[in-house]
Amino acid sequence: MSLVLRRLFTTLLLMSLLAMIGGLVGLRLHAPVLGTWAGALLGVLLSGWRDARRAGRLMDWLRGNLEGDAPRDGQLWGEMAYRTERALRQRELALRSERQRLGEFLRAIEASPNGVILLDADEQIIWLNQIGAVHLGLDPQRDLGQRITNLVRSPAFVTGLQAGESREVISLPHYQSRLSLSLLVRAYGAGQRLLLTQDVTERLQAEAMRRDFVANVSHEIRTPLTVLVGFVETLSKLPLGEAERQRLLGMMGQQTHRMQTLVADLLTLAQLEGSPPPSADEWVSTEALLQQVEVEARGLSRGRHLIQFPDEATLRAQAADIAGIRTELLSALTNLTSNAVRYTPEGGRVAVSWTLRPSGGGTFEVRDSGIGIAREHLPRLTERFYRVDGSRSRETGGTGLGLSIVKHVVQRHGAELELDSEPGKGSVFRITFPAARVRASVKAVADRPA
Repeated sequence: MSLVLRRLFTTLLLMSLLAMIGGLVGLRLHAPVLGTWAGALLGVLLSGWRDARRAGRLMDWLRGNLEGDAPRDGQLWGEMAYRTERALRQRELALRSERQRLGEFLRAIEASPNGVILLDADEQIIWLNQIGAVHLGLDPQRDLGQRITNLVRSPAFVTGLQAGESREVISLPHYQSRLSLSLLVRAYGAGQRLLLTQDVTERLQAEAMRRDFVANVSHEIRTPLTVLVGFVETLSKLPLGEAERQRLLGMMGQQTHRMQTLVADLLTLAQLEGSPPPSADEWVSTEALLQQVEVEARGLSRGRHLIQFPDEATLRAQAADIAGIRTELLSALTNLTSNAVRYTPEGGRVAVSWTLRPSGGGTFEVRDSGIGIAREHLPRLTERFYRVDGSRSRETGGTGLGLSIVKHVVQRHGAELELDSEPGKGSVFRITFPAARVRASVKAVADRPA
């Protein structure tokens, strides 16, 4: 306010001074009143011109026509320019802070594992994150402003979107596979809607696998239990001779053993899935593993097959230690060799070997001349209870869990499982361990020539 009064005083002083000068000039011209008014008017015009000039410079600066700081012409206009500049700077700082917070918020939404899509009242896309674009097959830039139901034409999606504030699970085609998405719709603002998408494909697959697993376990246990119940009723109700009685008891023993094997394999799988990864501090001798696997393979074959294992000289030359858990490694090798024996006809060949790789690491190989497996079955062989021929698998004593156990052991030890097979020619299974988990044994190093 003091600046305004000062400016008014300066203007009046200028007008008074010019009025006095005009009066003196008018006195000499014999028109003092006219000279006084002319001087005062000149003072007003001069003051107005100065104010207009300074206001114009300030407006040019506000429009961006002048570079640098605001003009500081005069006290009043300089103060106005200063206050205007400070207000603009404060506004710019506030906008910059808001933009920064908005950017952080959008980056947080982009980092979300869920899709986020903002829709207006006409179902047009206001904004969406990258995950939402992937889920619905949209383009985050090109599809802005487009009606989402024109881009995603799935009837299930349209129904879920129009259901209001609800959660729906739908299946949508994807460039790699079909996605199962959970849709959550929330209304906000003036008719706008927030659409959240979550990929629940793996969860639904896991639930389906659990249901299948329970159904398979129930089926596998129900069959021998039914047989046992029938045998028990027969033994309790019918008078049987000793030979027939012993035959039934033997068959009951087989069914009991089948259930014991199934339960043991289930416990092994549960232990593999629930225990921490094997450490690299425990080393297992490949020579000892092969020797024990050979004993079990020959016992299962009972002389009906040609069983081939490395001889003593080869064992010494290829002797190595594997970092891992002995019981798990033995279980994996035993499952592979027992499968080879079971599915190889009498007189066939089963060969087991261990080879050190020149680049480091090593490979167990189990090769047989058995019935073989069609290629369309190979990708699913390691699934639980998956059988190429269910009746034959049960006849040979298999539980359908052996290769699933092998897969888990291989994964836990950082190894790779390879399999190849051809009907009528046999199968080959290989477990390759990385160099970090294989070392030459002390015996092999000592036997090498100097």
